[in-house]
Amino acid sequence: MKRSLLLSFIALPLLFSNCSDTISEEKNSETEFKLDYEKFTLDNGLEVILHVDKSDPIVAVATVMHVGSNREKPGKTGFAHFFEHMSFNDSENVPVGANRKMIPEWGGSRNGGTWTDGTIYYEVVPKDAFEKILWIDSDRFGYMINTVTKDALEREKQVVKNEKRQRVDNAPYGYTDEIIRKNLYPEGHPYSWTVIGALPDLQAATLEDVTEFYNEYYGASNASLVIAGDIDIAETKELVQKWFGEIPSGPTVEALKPMPVTLNETKSLYFKDNFAKLPELRMVFPTVENYNEDSYALQVLGQLLSGSKKSALYKEIVEEKKLAPRVGTYQSSNELAGEFIIRIRANEGIALDNVKNAIDQGLQNFEENGFTDNELERIKAELETQVYQGVATVLNKAFQLVQDNEFAGDPERSIKDTEYIKNMTREDVMRVYKKYIKDQNYIMTSVIPQATPELAVNGAEEATVWIEEVGAMAENEEVGQGAEAIYEKTASKYDRSEPDFRDAPLLKMPDVWTGKLENGMNLYGIENNELPLVEFNITIQGGHSLDPEGKAGLASLTADLMNEGTKTKSAADLEEAIGLLGSNIYIGSGTEDIYISGSCLSRNFEKTMTYVEEMLLQPRWDATEFDRLKQELETSLKGREANPTAIAAINFNKLLYGENHSYGIPTNGTLETIDGISLGDIKQYYNNLSPKVASFHVVGNIKKARVEKALSGLSSKWKGENIALKTQQLPSQDKAGNLYFIDVPGSKQSVLYIGKLAVSANDEDAKKLDFANEILGGGSSGRLFQTLRIGKGYTYGAYSRVPNRKEVAPFTISSSVRANATLPSLKIIEEMVTNYGNGFTQEDVELTKNKIIKANTRAFESFGAKLGLLGNISKYGKSMDYVDKEQALLMNMNLEDFKNTIEKYIAEKDLVYLVVGDKETQISEVKKLGKPVIELDIYGNIKK
Repeated sequence: MKRSLLLSFIALPLLFSNCSDTISEEKNSETEFKLDYEKFTLDNGLEVILHVDKSDPIVAVATVMHVGSNREKPGKTGFAHFFEHMSFNDSENVPVGANRKMIPEWGGSRNGGTWTDGTIYYEVVPKDAFEKILWIDSDRFGYMINTVTKDALEREKQVVKNEKRQRVDNAPYGYTDEIIRKNLYPEGHPYSWTVIGALPDLQAATLEDVTEFYNEYYGASNASLVIAGDIDIAETKELVQKWFGEIPSGPTVEALKPMPVTLNETKSLYFKDNFAKLPELRMVFPTVENYNEDSYALQVLGQLLSGSKKSALYKEIVEEKKLAPRVGTYQSSNELAGEFIIRIRANEGIALDNVKNAIDQGLQNFEENGFTDNELERIKAELETQVYQGVATVLNKAFQLVQDNEFAGDPERSIKDTEYIKNMTREDVMRVYKKYIKDQNYIMTSVIPQATPELAVNGAEEATVWIEEVGAMAENEEVGQGAEAIYEKTASKYDRSEPDFRDAPLLKMPDVWTGKLENGMNLYGIENNELPLVEFNITIQGGHSLDPEGKAGLASLTADLMNEGTKTKSAADLEEAIGLLGSNIYIGSGTEDIYISGSCLSRNFEKTMTYVEEMLLQPRWDATEFDRLKQELETSLKGREANPTAIAAINFNKLLYGENHSYGIPTNGTLETIDGISLGDIKQYYNNLSPKVASFHVVGNIKKARVEKALSGLSSKWKGENIALKTQQLPSQDKAGNLYFIDVPGSKQSVLYIGKLAVSANDEDAKKLDFANEILGGGSSGRLFQTLRIGKGYTYGAYSRVPNRKEVAPFTISSSVRANATLPSLKIIEEMVTNYGNGFTQEDVELTKNKIIKANTRAFESFGAKLGLLGNISKYGKSMDYVDKEQALLMNMNLEDFKNTIEKYIAEKDLVYLVVGDKETQISEVKKLGKPVIELDIYGNIKK
């Protein structure tokens, strides 16, 4: 987890004269926006910030420990992140495993994150569980160290190893960060190793190491705590004193001063990546730390170099040279130092020398031509919208306050720092460019596919990384919970047993207004005046399901091309016009819909809708942009072949739906299906976009009458007839009981997909199945997660789900497990599903009901969640009170209903198994499961 600089700019009130006047009929919260809070410090040194937000009956708690990987020692890397994992296990006054299991059962969510400089723990719960979360959070903070056992230590080592395998070892370009850190920072610098660390260091960790780390860094005086949401300040102060006041202060942790680095020479390195299909170039320049004034100018510089179609690097690399589909340039600042990064993943077969030359030319163009005032104003305007979006939930507010307090000593620091961006000039931007980029040394990495080392930059030196060998399962890798620790509880003047629930908050669905335009488009809206924002989307039925046979990806390409300008505006001009409003508009395609989504400041809704209208009704159909987008798609599809999880997901759908059903083919097509798509096909597909099968959804600081007036032009100009949606035949389900295996040589993990076609969202059984799945695979409290991760340490996560679709959707179990735990994991899943229905108890019924009902209290907090609610109403014909009805359905389900649903949709004998992993070591193992094993290639074809 990394602190976003964009979230630093919280308040940018009324800055931009080029935006339209404020609409007076809505509540004008733009005149002044701030995060009100109260701060106090306990006697033990814990700094506490309270923020009241009563818009939803929920509470968020965030705790930052001022210890990240920068406090580690060589030979003990990865320990801050490892300790975060350990902290979620046990504590003195909370039952074993409760942290991960009980919070979801209360209707809440929880997680943590570690980065170079800190560790954050956070939860969001319904307000009736407020004191419970203080109990569990404070116990993890101050009362966990005595409960750590050797068994728990060894189990968590396996979990962290699995996380590294999933995110680094089994991922294309996963080792790049390690290569850069080793060479950018001198040996011993706190940033010279990765946050996740080295596996040998983790494996060597002892109980003594854990205790030493806790005693040194987990004192109350080395942390900040934020509580945000539906709280009473006076009462919360008393509760914080009770639950957190007795935590030891801990030793003084001396602050680390900034440690920027300089390079005496440029270093060029290359690495042959087992998973990469495309060559990637990165250039990393050492810069400045967080909150340094120059960091803000560098952030803007990154946007100016590649953040728009008028940017110098985009024009040179993407448009002129056609070397890559996109360019990334950005500033990444941390507590001690910072980096400015240029990152380009090139098209297949492109020599990275060509990319490097194009970067040099693009930077030269930037120096000579600079940038326009509009480009700088666009960035400022977009940031204004983004910062409001960044505090649209109580959890995001908690993140903002707690990180600014702990790392800047001031929860208001981000608000104060808005002055930097408000007053930034072109001289500021060019000054940091000349100081940190122009003629400066850097680290350059060429990460190339193993088979094409010639694509690396000429003269690059080969980089080395430590790569784990995963063989047969070692005896010390078979881990479990083990016995609980024996210890004497820490004395307290308070009763530290679990507090009771408070009065249950009542779920109140947002008020929904509806309407209909003369052209047939339906309107659905929710007025919300918390922030001066509006979010909206138009969904048009069809999408990928209307792709002609053999041309899968046509809907996706059509949507993409509609973003690239209008009849009166080039793609670059359109992008700038929208950006100057601080707005965002994007046209995309899904399996069943084309959608136009966007966000804007409330005052700019009318102008934003004029651009929506223009994009929808006057597409440019630019042949050059079409060719570029098609090349970009080809690059993306080729890169997808390197991702084991993508390979598994795509081929699992193909197994269930067959190759003749649209769901059996990826939404954006394949290399074969997009090859024959022409601009003429795009124009023909465009005729499918009819308002008769469209719905407009809007949420935010805007009234119905204003929405209808703003859409009047679209209504009068956009005409169309009803579109005949295809009825597709599902194939016979004759693959049940088979296990399919796809070889990805050298995989450190096996990706598992297991399931069957189940139910459409329109089916009366859809919600019953959703409810019946909760105990099996619903989040971290589900049995799959609890057994495969918590009990065995085989995986980083394991879940099951049924997505909402008009078409019949699959019930799916998925996980990525350690390669040598493939067979044991399959056996556990097989047995768990086999016994799930018979073993389902009345206690499981009550737990399911409690968990889902309570989770609904926070189900509609964000704008996105509210848009989702409107989408469910419009797409599936649900009633305005459908959530209440679904809750009633749940409450009326008895044990027999659950058992019948499980038997009907989650019978093990009906499931199809797919494993994507290393054939050399695993295919002989999976054959021991006793199922027919059929080998496929990465495209889903049966291997002879």
